[in-house]
Amino acid sequence: MSTKVLQRFPAGAPRGSWPAEEYAAARRAQGESATVVMDLTSDTFLVVVPGPDED
Repeated sequence: MSTKVLQRFPAGAPRGSWPAEEYAAARRAQGESATVVMDLTSDTFLVVVPGPDED
């Protein structure tokens, strides 16, 4: 299964702020199945959606 990255957010957001989660929630409200994942290598949160499977 492949994924498409919609947006990247730095992990160092101010305390009490969850911009990646808020962005994903807004996308889910629009009918997309957005999920937040952590990219440990770049220390960022990624908002992703399922993408087309590439053969």
